[in-house]
Amino acid sequence: MRQDKRQDETQDDFAGWAGLVQAQMEEALDSFLPQPGQVPSSLHEAMRYAVLDGGKRVRPLLVFAAGELVKAPPAALASAAAAVEMIHAYSLVHDDMPCMDDDELRRGKPTVHVKFGEAMALLAGDALQAQAFMVLAGGAGSAPNRLAMVSLLASAAGSAGMCGGQAIDLASVGVALSLPELEQMHRLKTGALLRASVLLGALCGSDSLGGPERAALEAYSNAVGLAFQVVDDVLDATADSQTLGKTAGKDAQDNKPTYVSMLGLEQSRALAAQLRNEAHAAVAMWGEDAIRLRQLADLIVHRKA
Repeated sequence: MRQDKRQDETQDDFAGWAGLVQAQMEEALDSFLPQPGQVPSSLHEAMRYAVLDGGKRVRPLLVFAAGELVKAPPAALASAAAAVEMIHAYSLVHDDMPCMDDDELRRGKPTVHVKFGEAMALLAGDALQAQAFMVLAGGAGSAPNRLAMVSLLASAAGSAGMCGGQAIDLASVGVALSLPELEQMHRLKTGALLRASVLLGALCGSDSLGGPERAALEAYSNAVGLAFQVVDDVLDATADSQTLGKTAGKDAQDNKPTYVSMLGLEQSRALAAQLRNEAHAAVAMWGEDAIRLRQLADLIVHRKA
C-alpha cells in the first residue's frame, strides 16, 4: 500500500511538472509566432492553427527534462523547445497533405490543408520551418553555442534526419522491409527530432557535452525515439480515431510497413517495454537528477494516444 502511494505521488508530481512546461510552452509559442492580424494574416493564422492549442508537447518536455541535468536557464529552454515544436508542427502539416499521407484529421481537428487549402498549408509549413531557426538563432547563450544548436536541429530536420525518413516512408508503401530497414527509417523519421530535443536541452546549459554524458544521452534518445514509433504503430492498430485525434488504421489502409505488421501486437509491446528499460539504464549515471527523463520514457511507452 505504501509503495502504491509513493507511485501515485510520483505520478502526480510528474503530471504537475509536465502541465507547467506545457502551459509555459503555449505562452512561448504564442509569443514566438507572428501575431493574429499581422500581414499576411491568412498565412499567420494557418501557422498559429498548426502549432497552438494541441499536442502532447513531448519534444519540448524532452528539452526541459534534459535541461534540468545541466541547470539550463528557462528562457534558453523555452526558445529551443519552441524551435523544435515548430519543426515538428511543420512536418505534420506537410505530412497530412494529399501528396503525402492525405489525412483530414490531426489533433482532433481538421488538418491545415483542409481548413486553409493546400497552397496555404504548404506555405505555412515552409514559414514554420524558417520561424523555428529564427527563434533558435535568437535564443540565449553564446554565439558559438547557438550556432551548434542551429546545426544540430538542421541536421535532425533535413535529408539525414526527419525528411530523409519521410522519403524512405513514402518509398516503402507496399514494400516488404527488413526489420533493420524499418528501424533505420524510424530512427530518421521520428527519432532524429526526439534526439535533437534531448541534446538541445543539454546544450542550453552547457557549451559542450563530455564524451560519457553525450553517449548516455544518445543512448537514451535512440531508445525513446524508437519506442515512440513502436507505440505509434501499436496505437494505430488498436485505438480509435477519437482517442488518437487522427485517423486510426491509416498505416494498414495505406499498406505501410509497421512494427505491428512485422512483429505482431504482443512482440511490438514487448519491444516497447524493452526500449523503455534501455532508456532508464542509459541515464542511470545521473541518478535522481534524471527522473524527468525516466518519467518521459514511461509516458512515451505507456501513452494511450
